[in-house]
Amino acid sequence: MVDIKLGSMVSEVAGDGPVVVLVHGLGGSSNTFQPLMPTLSGFRAIRPDLPGAGRSDMRPGLAGLKGLAAAVAEMLRAQAISEAHFVGHSMGTVICQELAVSQADLVTSMTLFGPILEPPPAARQALQARAEEARKNGMAGIADAVSNASLSATTKERNSAVVAFVRESLMRQDPAGYARHCEALADMRPPEHGAISCPTRLVTGAEDVVAPPQMGEQLAQRIAGSKLYILPNCGHWTMMEMPSDAAQHLSLQLGEN
Repeated sequence: MVDIKLGSMVSEVAGDGPVVVLVHGLGGSSNTFQPLMPTLSGFRAIRPDLPGAGRSDMRPGLAGLKGLAAAVAEMLRAQAISEAHFVGHSMGTVICQELAVSQADLVTSMTLFGPILEPPPAARQALQARAEEARKNGMAGIADAVSNASLSATTKERNSAVVAFVRESLMRQDPAGYARHCEALADMRPPEHGAISCPTRLVTGAEDVVAPPQMGEQLAQRIAGSKLYILPNCGHWTMMEMPSDAAQHLSLQLGEN
């Protein structure tokens, strides 16, 4: 495994073969996808820390989710990559969708965990308030609240290591970068889903309050040919809560496409 830095964005790169790009969500990093790495033997896995998250500094002038999508595309062009399978989680699923619309030739397939269509009005307001909280008071309170709300009851009862991982992932975020990502989500508009033509697999948790099954169903109706799978006893952090199921879904999608 090696690190590649383009501008302010750090990406982990491992393996050889067809390219798989894994795009994390709000409060995540390249480590979000660590449980999937054994599945990617025989592939070249690229895991960026989006600008403002993980080890990547925020890039001035980067506008919203479209700007984050453009940063991912720029990183791939710098490596002379013209096509790749895309894997997204949460906010990262929107970035994948944006790329599937704006740069369709780049996206061979999508596997989207906790896929987001768009935040409802109440969630948009909550994201704006969370951005203000991050700037004012840092990440501690947010880490506790989000890890408690976004994991399933079963995960919280039986898997304290996952609870700790999610809390630590949030605690280590730069408050200013996290706030910018909250605002990007709050201000987002859905991409033109009718323009998405690549094979798409949607995987969400039955107890996901961020990307609930109903949202997944709406997204499946908008993306032609997409398939939706719902995991029982799973919240929003799919890869950590149900790693074997998530890995199986990714393996099947890559094997079919």
